[in-house]
Amino acid sequence: MAISNRAIVKDAINTGSMKNAGLLSPYQAKKFLKQSFEQQNLLKLVRHQMKIERTGEIDKIGISKRILREKTEGVDDGYRAGVNTSAIKYACMPVRLPWELTEETLRENIEGEAIEKTITDLMTAQVGADTEDLALNGDEDTPSTDPDYKFLKLNDGWIKQMMNGAHVEDRSSKNNGMMGIGVYYDMLEQIPNKYNNGDLRWIMSPRRKQEWEKYLFEQMIQHGGIVSEGVFQNPASIPTISCSSLANDKILLCDPKNLVVCNSYSMKLRKTTEGKTAVMEDKRFYVVHFDADFIIEESDACGIITGLK
Repeated sequence: MAISNRAIVKDAINTGSMKNAGLLSPYQAKKFLKQSFEQQNLLKLVRHQMKIERTGEIDKIGISKRILREKTEGVDDGYRAGVNTSAIKYACMPVRLPWELTEETLRENIEGEAIEKTITDLMTAQVGADTEDLALNGDEDTPSTDPDYKFLKLNDGWIKQMMNGAHVEDRSSKNNGMMGIGVYYDMLEQIPNKYNNGDLRWIMSPRRKQEWEKYLFEQMIQHGGIVSEGVFQNPASIPTISCSSLANDKILLCDPKNLVVCNSYSMKLRKTTEGKTAVMEDKRFYVVHFDADFIIEESDACGIITGLK
């Protein structure tokens, strides 16, 4: 039976593993990290790699196609099918989420001591949401004038990587960026057939999905007829994933397992009620530590639609 983040935190506090700057146990940390990610629509579907070193390589192994050959009884013609190997570099960026509570808040709040677990739940749920946001929208070249500079600069996300290495369908000069059936099929034309194998997914914001539905309803009103439920949910016979971290002007096309979140150590949740500052200010201090890098295994298997209105 799955263990909730609330239960993990409660058990850690009750058993004393978080007292006086303690840590979640390895088992708790693994569950905590996994379930923080599983609360997000996209993050729970991508591939997760746990590595020992903070920097290194992830191996890629593949084979070619049309490698069958004729057999001649008792003869070895020397032919051998090749195995293609390569590697993707990763470099995990350490991040943290600190917060504090005053003892007065704990005493006066209607939830009493339970407010500690409630706030910890909220903070750790936000860790998952922010990780998905950074995985998509991170950009190390974000200008310092951007209000979210300190967040976005942490790492390059999948969108930036797709813009630089995947197939890009810019709709800003096509139909004035408006939705239409051509949006999907023009993107699919750029994806090699070997990747169009049933594992591809459209990834879009909730509003973009609603814009697609609006377009179909307008077509039904103007021209009559009925549109099947499958067309609403699966444009071009490809299912959709709704992702609130994605901007409304973009749609991604890829196999979610082609997107990788790499961590070099499990999430650490620490707490302390000791030390001069804690005593003098009558506070409890908390911090979540972990690290991550965001990788695309095969850019040629990905597409991104931009310029939508």
